[in-house]
Amino acid sequence: MFCNGIVSSRVNGEDVSTNNIKNKIKQLIKLENKNKPLSDQAICDLLNKEYIDISRRTVAKYREELGIKSSSKRKRV
Repeated sequence: MFCNGIVSSRVNGEDVSTNNIKNKIKQLIKLENKNKPLSDQAICDLLNKEYIDISRRTVAKYREELGIKSSSKRKRV
């Protein structure tokens, strides 16, 4: 089986590409409150509300692939 950038996530019955999900994660982190950054679970919950079926572990994996630090390391005091 060949990987074409499509994950098993679906939005309204359509496949969502890995790149689209990564872009959504980047956008959410860009807009987050820097004093209280979003956890991987919070990002997961927000994406699930947009009908993107994704796990917290997958969010963490994509965040790491994007070179984005964890929420505790992004926090500004």
